[in-house]
Amino acid sequence: MLAERMSQGLPEDQPRLLALLATGAAQILDLAVADHAAVDLSVRLAKADPDLGHLAGLVNAILRRLTRERNAILAAGGDPLDTNTPDWLAARWRAAYGEDAARRIAAAHLEGAAVDLTIRADTAAWAERVGGVALGLGSVRLTDVDAPVVSLPGYDEGAWWVQDAAAALPARLLGAVSGETIADLCAAPGGKTAQLAAAGATVVAVDRSGARLDRLRKNLQRLGLSAEVRVGDALALNEDGAFDAVLLDAPCSATGTIRRHPDVAWTKTEADLGRLADLQRRLLDKAAALVKPGGRLVYCTCSLEPEEGEAQADAFLSRHPGFERIPVTANEVAGQTEMVGRHGDLRTLPCHLPLLSSGETVARRGGLDGFFATRLRRIA
Repeated sequence: MLAERMSQGLPEDQPRLLALLATGAAQILDLAVADHAAVDLSVRLAKADPDLGHLAGLVNAILRRLTRERNAILAAGGDPLDTNTPDWLAARWRAAYGEDAARRIAAAHLEGAAVDLTIRADTAAWAERVGGVALGLGSVRLTDVDAPVVSLPGYDEGAWWVQDAAAALPARLLGAVSGETIADLCAAPGGKTAQLAAAGATVVAVDRSGARLDRLRKNLQRLGLSAEVRVGDALALNEDGAFDAVLLDAPCSATGTIRRHPDVAWTKTEADLGRLADLQRRLLDKAAALVKPGGRLVYCTCSLEPEEGEAQADAFLSRHPGFERIPVTANEVAGQTEMVGRHGDLRTLPCHLPLLSSGETVARRGGLDGFFATRLRRIA
């Protein structure tokens, strides 16, 4: 918008001026800042900078024009797949999901993320107590996205924890786990560990980050749950065949979390995918070795990229004929058939679960994180 209103284009050779104009424009077009305040502050900052003082009049003129033309600018809009998505990601999503879905994914990113809770027991009752909407997927979505969660009923007593509805699905795919011993690999910050422990499993939670595991321990303490927490590299585990089930939430590009972490789209590159896919492959092979005969393995990533999801699952089964898929059914995801991908893998997109309502209560934000999960059984 700035470039269209500057006869000589954006001042790329003056980064401080460009930053000042962009900040002022963001305040006028996107933020709850009074127009006069946004313009006045920008002009004063220009005058205070020895290199920009002579351009204060330009700053004033451009930003005042934006205030006059704001409605037309916003009405003209522009598709967020074209204007708010790096070209390499837009091309990948078009190829993987089709033009329409790619545009809906990009639009969902602009909506921001809801706050979802995983409830230990009596989801419907707690939805009412915290002022949320019970999702058919088993989570509760808060209707007030600005409410500080630590002040909500049930926080101090450990009745629930914050966890995106999609992130809560992989642990549920393991089914009944009471009395089983389960390895949660790359476990921090611990939402899945808490799910498994609350369901009665003996959980070994492994992660390389001691700091992130400290957060996991504090969460478990608040929730009144326990797990064996180990700081270390999952690849170094030597307990082959020791676990009834393994849950591997592998490191990934995290492109499924752009709604809540918009920087991901701009800090990751396509070159990152090869390195991450190689690590995921090695972690999957290690996870397979840890599973008892007849045991289950759930592999998941919060990525929209097929190399970190569907392609990994296919390649794993080619390498490990002693494993088979256990397809996810629509009933396991509240009848949301669009969340069940080819071969029965779980595939959620940020545009799934649009704005939800329950009676007169409407969740202010829809959507959920982009996740992939495949469920496997060791048969030999």
